[in-house]
Order: sequence, then C-alpha cells, then structure tokens
Amino acid sequence: MTSQPNKAESCIQLEHIKGDAMKDMDEDAMTDEQKKAVRAVEKRLKLKLDFTILPLVSMIYFLAQMGRSDLANAAVAGMNKELGITAKQYSTIASIFYVGYIVLQLPGTLLIRKIGPPAQFGLAMAAWGLTTTLAVEIHSYGGLLAMRIIVGGIEAFVQGAIFYLTFFYQGSELATRFAILYSTVALAGSCNGLIAYAITLTLDGHHGWRAWRWIFLVEGVLPIACSFLVFFLLPKTPEGASPRIFTEAEKAMMVRRSRAAQNTGESSVRYKLLLRLLADPLFWAFNVMGMALHYCTSSLSNFLPAILVGFGWTGVKAQVMSVVVYACAFVGILSFSYASDRLAKRGLIVSISSGVAAIGYAILLGSTNLSARFAATCLCAFGTYPGIAIVGAWTSANNPGYTYRGGALALINMISQCISIASSHAYDDPPIYRKGNAVALGMCAITCVTATALSVVYQRLNAIKKREQYSEAAEILRARYTVDDISHRHPDVFFHV
Repeated sequence: MTSQPNKAESCIQLEHIKGDAMKDMDEDAMTDEQKKAVRAVEKRLKLKLDFTILPLVSMIYFLAQMGRSDLANAAVAGMNKELGITAKQYSTIASIFYVGYIVLQLPGTLLIRKIGPPAQFGLAMAAWGLTTTLAVEIHSYGGLLAMRIIVGGIEAFVQGAIFYLTFFYQGSELATRFAILYSTVALAGSCNGLIAYAITLTLDGHHGWRAWRWIFLVEGVLPIACSFLVFFLLPKTPEGASPRIFTEAEKAMMVRRSRAAQNTGESSVRYKLLLRLLADPLFWAFNVMGMALHYCTSSLSNFLPAILVGFGWTGVKAQVMSVVVYACAFVGILSFSYASDRLAKRGLIVSISSGVAAIGYAILLGSTNLSARFAATCLCAFGTYPGIAIVGAWTSANNPGYTYRGGALALINMISQCISIASSHAYDDPPIYRKGNAVALGMCAITCVTATALSVVYQRLNAIKKREQYSEAAEILRARYTVDDISHRHPDVFFHV
C-alpha cells in the first residue's frame, strides 16, 4: 500500500517540486516553506531507510558473520576431538575460508548493480546456508576444508552490502550506519556463543551427533529461511525503490541524496580506474589500517573461545564468557562510530579506539592475573572492532564514483583478509598466544599512526582544493570529467578527515 503524503509533502507537490525536479532544485532558490517541506520529506525518508533497508542489510551481515565464526564454537564443542584435528590443522581450516572469500570479493562487489542486490544477496544466503547444513555429514579433515572454502567463496557475494548502503546514505551518515551493520558482527559472536552453549547442554549426543554438528545444522538453516525476506523486500537501487514503501517525493529525494553523494546511477565497471586506484597512495594508507584492524578482529573471531579456555575455563564456560567480550565490541562499535559522525573526525576516533585496544593487548602480554586478562580481552574487542566500520565509511566517502568506490571497498577488504590468514597462523602457541597478541599490539600502534597521518594529509589537500577550486585548471577538469571519471581528483570533491 502506498504511503500517504503529509501536509509538508503536499506543499512540494503543489509547487510542482517532485520527480526529477527535486533532484536538481537549488535550495537557495526555495522559499522558507519549500525548504521546510523538503527537510520534512528527507527526515521521513531517512527514517524509512533506517527501518527497511538497514535492518535487512544488517541481517545479511549478521548471518554471514555467524557462518564465518561458527567454526570456533564447533571446535570447542567437540569437532576437533571427533575428527582428530590438530592445532596446526585447525589454523589451516580457519584460514582456508579466506581463499574463495578473497578471490571473489571484487566481482561480488562491482557486479552488484548488474545482478541486482536482492537476487545477489538472497541467493548467496541460501547457498552458504545449504553448504553449512551439509557439514553434518563431514567425517574428515578434508571435508571440513572443502566446506569452508565453498562458504568463503559464497559469502564474498554479500560483502557488497557495505557498497550497497552508499547508494542510499550521505557520507556524513555512513559511519553510524556502517556501525549498526558491523555491530552485527559482535552480536553474531555473542549469539554463536549462546547457541553453542544451549546446543552443548541440550543436544550433544542426540541422533548420534556431537554438539558441533548441531551447531552447523542450526546455523545453516537460518540464512536459508531469511534469504526469502531479502529477495522480496530489499530495494534494488534508489531509482528502483518500491512505490509500495516510498512515495514519489521520497523516491525523488532518495535519488537527489544519492547524486549529492557522488552516485551517478551508472553500473558499468571501468577497469582502467581499478589500475589507477592501485596506484593511489591514499588507497594504500586505508589498506594499512584495514590490514592491521582485520588482523586483530579475525584472530578474536577465530580463536576467542580457545583463548578463554586458555584462562582455565571449561569449554562451556568459555562459550558463555565469549558473549561478554562480544558485547563490549558491540558497545565500542556503536559509541565510537557515532562520535565519528557527530564530530566529523574519522582519523581521530580511529586513533583513540586503536589506542584503547593497544592497552588491552599490552595487559594480555604483561599480566598473568585471570581477571585482568579477561578485562584486557574485552578492551581489545571494544577498541578494534569500531575501526573496521569507521575506516569503511572513511574509504567510501573519500573515493566517490561507482568503480572507484566499489573497487576501493572490495580491494581493501580483499587485501586485509590476506592478513587475516596470517593471524590464523600467528595464534599457534596456546594457551597464552603470546606471539599473536604481540603482533596485534604492533598492529594497533600502526593503525594509530596511519590514521593520524592520513587526517593531516587530507586537511592539507582540502586547503589546496579550496584555494584552487575555481582556477582555470579546475574549470578544465570540471568541463572534461565527471566524478565517475576521476573520483576524488574532481575539483568539487572534498575529503572527510
């Protein structure tokens, strides 16, 4: 059923400010009444986006993270013992996930407009869910390896969800929305712990299955069921939003906002721009932060229950206590990302959050007290997880254009996941994991330095752009190229710091 326009929207329609006209209207030429009406439409639109698109995309990310991190819970729930998996073999299983995930990440992101987000995300969810349920028939190390490679490759096609959100939200709004999206990673870790705890207590041994097989079955059925919601309810693009949910004026406002965020609506992939992106030193600064942060978060995701077992707790208690750690990550993601949007200081907030995590890793390395070490683990999660969301928003805002923005988000995630593989092998000295934690401390320090330096560079570049915005050279660039052609080199694109 189509939403009914309110009084403010009627003002717009009476003034004939609707459809394409709204996209191009100059607010300086509006009357106060028209400005008020436009703001009312935008406010209601953002509320609808936050209660339609954002929950669906967050659900996709939540289930994807559950599918990625359920291995750690299965290992503690009897998988390693039943299949005879050694510590070294488990590290290989944990890292092999990233092979397909890395290889297919770029096409999984850049083809999102061609395939269509509802079809791409919905089919991917059903496919990895089915593969995960088949794990109940695994009886060997090789079978487990094959399952994790396939799931990783399929999940690559839902990582474009971050890119998808940039079609609908402004750059200044992205950190908070990315935070809500990425906070589901922490929630997934908590839910995995609770599900594993409940299954271990109630289903271990039923049907002749150890608890880990039930974990894979339950967490495979969930994405299959939810894929239908995504397929039928998720809008394709601002231009293709359903009239059953959004009014004509809201759709026009959606397109207008999308254009203001340097989205032209084109879906063609310009492969030459990918080469230019790879030659961009600013892109590699984001990669440094992405690699460092992913090292920390992926190691927590894959080894947290084992780390907690190393504190002397039983497998069941470790599952429960992992919920507390992920709850701290959830709070950290939302609080730091909200501050990032409110203060418009991406680099500063990333530096602070990484500094908090560094304190946690330092305590893990220097203390043998159980309570101190558990508190330190909570600090590590509280400080490292927010950086992923904020760096993602920062990358998106400062690399406009379909190919450049999508390529940057995908390539940074791909390159960062290579470090995730390294983290799986660095944490090979249980129960203290001294080597892995020492590297993580260094990664936090690298993130702090890089984020600070990048903020300074962007401030200087903005000053130069402002000084030369209407120079002859700028006018030539403006006349010859669009943002899709040259991304942040366009004279009208200013950087978020």
